[in-house]
Amino acid sequence: QVQLVESGGGLVQAGGSLRLSCAASGRTFSSYRMGWFRQAPGKEREFVAAINWSGGSTYSADSVKGRFTISRDNAKNTMYLQMNSLKPEDTAVYYCAAGRNTQATILRRAYDYWGQGTQVTVSS
Repeated sequence: QVQLVESGGGLVQAGGSLRLSCAASGRTFSSYRMGWFRQAPGKEREFVAAINWSGGSTYSADSVKGRFTISRDNAKNTMYLQMNSLKPEDTAVYYCAAGRNTQATILRRAYDYWGQGTQVTVSS
């Protein structure tokens, strides 16, 4: 069992930056795939970024490429999402997720554990 807690969300102006963190419990963090998803009001939860067990392989949605960077620190059991050049359309609740496999994937169904989410609001 893995428990995930997101932090770092908030209100920011368009063009600004935020850094989200996802702290994971347990001693096997390095054996899990990790990912970020987001859900805007009235929309389905969508993939944002994913990272493999070592951090050596990552995927990002086209909508965030060049602006968002996913990373992890296995020694700290923590994953990060650095978000730059934020746009109003990035406004959503951001969720971190963990899956019982080492390889990164964009597929939501491949993740077994989810955090409660952190709100990101980008004003124009």
